[in-house]
Amino acid sequence: MKRLLLCFLALLLVFLSGCASEHQAAPEPATQDKLSVVVSFYAMEELAREIGGDAITIHTVIPSGEEPHDFQPKASDLSALSQADVFIINGCDLEEWAPKAIATAHNPKLRVVTASDGADIHYIEMKQVLPGQKEEKAADPHVWLSLKNAKVEARNMRDAFVAADPAHAAYYNERYARFTGKADSLLAEYTRKFAAAQRHTFVTGHAAFSYMASDFNLTQLSLSNVFAAGEPSIHHLKNLADECRRDGLTTVFMEAGESPRIPNTLAREIGARVEVIETLEEGDGTETYLETMQKNLEKLYQSMI
Repeated sequence: MKRLLLCFLALLLVFLSGCASEHQAAPEPATQDKLSVVVSFYAMEELAREIGGDAITIHTVIPSGEEPHDFQPKASDLSALSQADVFIINGCDLEEWAPKAIATAHNPKLRVVTASDGADIHYIEMKQVLPGQKEEKAADPHVWLSLKNAKVEARNMRDAFVAADPAHAAYYNERYARFTGKADSLLAEYTRKFAAAQRHTFVTGHAAFSYMASDFNLTQLSLSNVFAAGEPSIHHLKNLADECRRDGLTTVFMEAGESPRIPNTLAREIGARVEVIETLEEGDGTETYLETMQKNLEKLYQSMI
């Protein structure tokens, strides 16, 4: 009788183990199977990590604190590109050095992903931000600072990973579904919060947050334009201070790495505090993309209640 009972229990364990395995996450690839991914800068790294997880290795071209526009890749970056499976750039003319780097790498298997393809792009009249410019428009490159657009950028990365590594398509699809679910939850949470807030305007040092503002029907004021070109004039500073007082703003936001001198000047003028908000152009990897975005949104919300 004991023997029969033990056999029954053993069969039951095998059955339950098989059922549980049906609901487990897709297995992570072995180390030797990892996809080689090169990204242009930190925001692309974090989004790629959200989708690729442990299935990819990442080489980031632009170090934290470097300007993406004028950056020149090093020999080690070109070497990484020559061996990579996927190269991810944001686009919107942010990485002007990328076409030459791709040509120099001579890598016929390289899949190039312009992450912002298909996103809702904001265009700026250049003569409004840079006096003397021709009547032309330029794209605001800060696409990744919209949760809605980040889902588009993540989808483009997912599609490239699946195409380059179809054996692990289930893994990439699962991580993409998890990412978009969390992004949608954040969108829903802060849509409710901002709708109930006392104010709907915020002020920043650099006009990098128009995409974030659009997600939640907020208004961004700023000391410098979207390209952070030049210092604000006395006239602009005075008008901005008047707008901040009119809207009752109590916080001036500045990005990490930005000089605090002018944000502090505005803050003193309107009796506000200065607080750092992240553009994800640089970082140390201690927080995920979604964790950083949640912190940004909570800081904005707290400044409006």
